[in-house]
Amino acid sequence: MEPITLTTGRLVLRPFVPTDAQAVHAACQDPEIPRWTEVPSPYTPEDARQYIEEICPNGWRDDSSYGFGVFTRDDGRLVGSIGLVRLALLRAPDRQAELGFWTAKEARGRGYTVEAGRAVARWAFGDLGVERLLWVAEAGNEGSRAVARKLGFTMEGTLRAVIVRGGTRRDAWAGALLPSDLGLPQETPYLPFSGRDRSARGAVSGHP
Repeated sequence: MEPITLTTGRLVLRPFVPTDAQAVHAACQDPEIPRWTEVPSPYTPEDARQYIEEICPNGWRDDSSYGFGVFTRDDGRLVGSIGLVRLALLRAPDRQAELGFWTAKEARGRGYTVEAGRAVARWAFGDLGVERLLWVAEAGNEGSRAVARKLGFTMEGTLRAVIVRGGTRRDAWAGALLPSDLGLPQETPYLPFSGRDRSARGAVSGHP
């Protein structure tokens, strides 16, 4: 897919360019970012260059991830990174994608990531045909969960041992956002479980 740019009241979400490398490198010196994400630690200028010039463009090119740098409209300051990752399930009938993000330390607490997340979610539902947007973060990442909740994600529980980091399996919190949560339509009808169909009582598994 060709990279695109999204705008909000305060922000521009655009693909990174080589001149962003210094700002990305500086932001990722904050230990909280590699603590909770897949960002390498220590984070070097070469890591920033590789992310901007190789990883992000390749993601758009092969439809494996769609990443945006998040910048303020007034002064072009980097406030974070956001995008859709793990897009293997984007094709029908699954039509799912996962929202990932990090926020620069100096920009936290100002609602930037929520504002950017709303733009990405509406783009995913409206233009890409996503019907279920996932959010997954290591258990304990209260900041990420707060953003997800403000975006309207329904928390769906704890996934045991699903994240491998530093050679250790860790639990993760998970949530989902549906088009209907934002008042948007979707192609595939959704039939929520009502609790009334109890005939099988666990005797049949949906996935052998």
